[in-house]
Amino acid sequence: MSHNWRNILISPSSSIHDAIIAIDKEALRLALVVDEKNHLLGTVTDGDIRRALLNQKSLSDPVSLVMNAHPKVVDLNTSKEAILVLMEKNNLLSIPIVENGVLVGLETLQQIVKRKQYDNPVFLMAGGFGTRLRPLTDNCPKPLLKIGNKPILQTILESFIAAGFHQFYISTHYMSEMIMDYFGDGSKWGVDIHYIYEDVPLGTGGALGLLPKSLPDLPIILMNGDVLTKVDFEQLLKYHNEHNPVSTMCVREYEYQVPYGVIESNGHKIISMVEKPTHKFFVNAGIYVVSQELIKSVNINQKIDMPTLLEQQIAIRKDVVMFPVHEYWLDIGKMHDFEKANLDFQQVF
Repeated sequence: MSHNWRNILISPSSSIHDAIIAIDKEALRLALVVDEKNHLLGTVTDGDIRRALLNQKSLSDPVSLVMNAHPKVVDLNTSKEAILVLMEKNNLLSIPIVENGVLVGLETLQQIVKRKQYDNPVFLMAGGFGTRLRPLTDNCPKPLLKIGNKPILQTILESFIAAGFHQFYISTHYMSEMIMDYFGDGSKWGVDIHYIYEDVPLGTGGALGLLPKSLPDLPIILMNGDVLTKVDFEQLLKYHNEHNPVSTMCVREYEYQVPYGVIESNGHKIISMVEKPTHKFFVNAGIYVVSQELIKSVNINQKIDMPTLLEQQIAIRKDVVMFPVHEYWLDIGKMHDFEKANLDFQQVF
């Protein structure tokens, strides 16, 4: 059923009885209180009204007396995944969308859950030894190390599920049994999980050669299993499909400030001096969209990393494009990254 949020708008001077009518009108279980310029002032739920009646409020009293003047809201550019997380965390069925304080929409849990599903497989790299995180990884593979209250790989998996993906392949090597025991066939999350075991580490590119030949004729998303990010996977896939390259690489802007004054010269003559210049680069973020053409170019048990594989494609004039990631991103490679991820988790995820 489609609902129109504009039918549940009321003014702060509207009565509680008016709010009841608005709530009943669209079966959205709330009314939105706005001023004459559509600035959101508050929300009223049936629970708010019940509490008001228990507190001896009259149906003729203004709704401003009972509304929640500080409701949870999201801005227009918030991803569906982030909205879903906020709803689940606060037990919300709907959440207003605002832009500069002006109400521009309403997202409901029902709408998000019924989002489009993607049949594109997701390939997660989880076979690394995690040597830089020892001793934590002496008895636990890095993808199962907990960030917040759950393993790193579970957070990644659930991010993809929230975006509509349901077909997963996990590449394993180090302590593979522990990963397989934890995630099983994916039925716990309502998805399908298959495993690719590397007898010897083949690199991110080489692992592509072990994927089954029966994959659907669709691009796949490949991601390192030690990256925490809020990137919009739906937008990433859309971007790849629009440009139709052999592969799309997610990149992250990286800044480096030279701690000294930099001198440019011509022979013994100084031409210019720049004090502590900052240089900006795009770096590999460890997330790719890969075409079936690229997958078929990798031989079984071929050892090759993704950067080298993509360099080969560029050399033969195949298109490889980049997708800048401006959302939260953290590669958990070293101990201080692991510590930062745990500090960030509650705020970001």
